[in-house]
Amino acid sequence: MRIVIQRVSQAKVEVSGEVIGQIGEGMMILVGIENADTQADIDWLVHKIKNLRIFNDEQDVMNKSLLDINGEVLIISQFTLHAKTKKGHRPSYIHAAKPDIAIPLYEAFIAKFRENFEQKVATGRFGATMKVSLVNEGPVTILIDTKNKE
Repeated sequence: MRIVIQRVSQAKVEVSGEVIGQIGEGMMILVGIENADTQADIDWLVHKIKNLRIFNDEQDVMNKSLLDINGEVLIISQFTLHAKTKKGHRPSYIHAAKPDIAIPLYEAFIAKFRENFEQKVATGRFGATMKVSLVNEGPVTILIDTKNKE
């Protein structure tokens, strides 16, 4: 799994003009799923994300986690995170999982977050054309790929 985390003061996602997910302070997480991903990737990521210290403490040092600030989460599927751009000018998405694999893993990622996190967990809609708005605080943007854990 490949994810992009953005530290936000607010974020929302719309489908067909309707807001379907919205949060205040916390993280917006874009999730890209590939065929080789498993429940072990989900477990590792959820633990990593909720404990990731990217929020400022009283000394303005990034030393607090989502748990520390009671932050919220907006999770959005994003197959384009697996774009291959080595050849030509049209990205290839050959490594992005097809819906029959990606949807259950995306839903499992959301479920695992909700099981292990008391604050609000909002989502986008898998496969929909979405409009995402956010205020990135910092800016802080972090890429994590479960294939590069070590």
